[in-house]
Amino acid sequence: MREQEENYKYKELEQNLTRIINKGKAELEVEKLKKIAEEEKRSFDNDEFIYQIQGQMNVLEQRERKILDMSSTSTNEKKEPEYPEELDDYTLETLYISLLYGSPNAISKYYFEKDTCFFSSIIIENLYKSVIFKEGEKSAPAHLKEQFNFSKAIAELYEIKEQMKNAPLYEKYDFELIYRELKKLFILKKNYIKAPTKLMQEKILEIKSYDRYKDMSSEEVEAAIKQLEVTNRLSQAVLNKDIAKFWLNDKSDLREGITIPFEIMNKVFKGHRKGEIMAYAMPSNAGKSRFTVNLACNIAFINKKKVLVVSNEMTEDKMRLCLLTTVLNNPEIQKFHKQKIIKNESELLEFKFRPDDKDGILLDEQGFIKRLDGESQEEFITRLSKQSTEFNNIMEVTKWVDSQINNSVYFVHLTEYTNNDLHEVISNYMYKDGIEYIFYDTLKTDVNNIGNYEELKKTATLLSELTQKFNIFIGASLQLLENTTNPVNLTINDLSVSKNVKEVFDTLTLFKQIQRKNYKDYEYSDSDRFIKCKDIEDSDDPDVRYYACVIDKNRAGAKPKLLFRLNLAYNEWHELGYLRMKDKDEE
Repeated sequence: MREQEENYKYKELEQNLTRIINKGKAELEVEKLKKIAEEEKRSFDNDEFIYQIQGQMNVLEQRERKILDMSSTSTNEKKEPEYPEELDDYTLETLYISLLYGSPNAISKYYFEKDTCFFSSIIIENLYKSVIFKEGEKSAPAHLKEQFNFSKAIAELYEIKEQMKNAPLYEKYDFELIYRELKKLFILKKNYIKAPTKLMQEKILEIKSYDRYKDMSSEEVEAAIKQLEVTNRLSQAVLNKDIAKFWLNDKSDLREGITIPFEIMNKVFKGHRKGEIMAYAMPSNAGKSRFTVNLACNIAFINKKKVLVVSNEMTEDKMRLCLLTTVLNNPEIQKFHKQKIIKNESELLEFKFRPDDKDGILLDEQGFIKRLDGESQEEFITRLSKQSTEFNNIMEVTKWVDSQINNSVYFVHLTEYTNNDLHEVISNYMYKDGIEYIFYDTLKTDVNNIGNYEELKKTATLLSELTQKFNIFIGASLQLLENTTNPVNLTINDLSVSKNVKEVFDTLTLFKQIQRKNYKDYEYSDSDRFIKCKDIEDSDDPDVRYYACVIDKNRAGAKPKLLFRLNLAYNEWHELGYLRMKDKDEE
């Protein structure tokens, strides 16, 4: 009995020992298998895998793009937008899609909506859509399926998908980080396409080169782009950089802009300088529009620059006639069209031309060729071309004007408009035709603020911001009050509009006619020291006027008072010199 008990205990001990030994062997086997698995994992080269996957997809990419190019050519479809190389990161896209296939359910969190999806690879975009509709269908947000169409069936992608599913990329790469970097890149691409100017595109591209770009979140990248939209109209620089280059530059905008056709005014203003707004004011019917045309013709036909004239005063026909009159009679412009002509506006309009030979030609009381009864305009023109060299010379000038394509004078007539309309007109001509010199005749409040002169400052500010944002010149005319202020004593208080508008301008000049009965009270000189003075010469010509020109504001320096002589019939403006009132003791 005792012996049986001992045998039983021995067998039980033996069984327990066997179990312990077997368990130990199993644990060793498990450890061995773990080591093998770990070694296999360690032997998996993540970078090499991505490189190989990219190679396979590149082959398919080239094939698919050829197919796409052929179909877009035959159907005249738009090609995909092109991005600079700096915004393409094929490796990042490959990592993202590979991680997504390793964890398809991650599409619930790490996804891109249609308007934020900017893959540079059409193969990767196809794989992405496959995750939405197949591999990650249960986890993909419902609205994604509504935005995208189905993926294209490409047989060779099956093996690539299987490789990505089984690759342990998650052990090395952070899905959150990869998604964040790709999202930032897509934000840059989207805004690069939308950018209205090349300069803005360059600024967006610069964000990727920011010192701390890698630390930025996608929200911070979007904020940086919004900030660019605000600061794009501001001039930014490191002031102490290239200081010698700035100082030695003989073409600096601070030195001199496009020449103003009046010697003293050109000197004190340093020309028409881009980045500035120049304002000039006159009473009603004093010649604001004519002065505008005179300046515009100088820029276009002498300085060979395109000009835009925006007017709510003169109509197109009146502006054309004024331009022709100016071009014909301006001595400096005559040097270019090579026709020395003196012809007033009224004679041009009424087709009054003298014949080369008076014999046998019907003339009016003034000696001009008379239009015959029943003679059509075409017949009269044909006869003028045969009988008047003066007419033919003017026709030569019109041909010359037509040929000035690269330095045209563009015109827009606005009646009821808002500040936004004005902004769009100027911006459109600037972008489309590259115009850098613009005149606005006459500066008024927009249609929503008629009569509220305090609102004029907003319009003036809009124009000033355009000059600085796009580095253009804008000249704007203003209305002066009809009052008894002595012309030489004009101030900002004589403006018929808000006085605080002066704050916006870089220069402000006030013009007012000197009445004939007061000529004797004034004198002018070639020098501001008035060493030798002259009296204003009277004239019987009703078209001849004298204007006091008071420079009320000049950020470039001096603010003299000048004398101008205007002949309305020829739109001739002559700057005679410095102006002042005579001392009473001299009288």
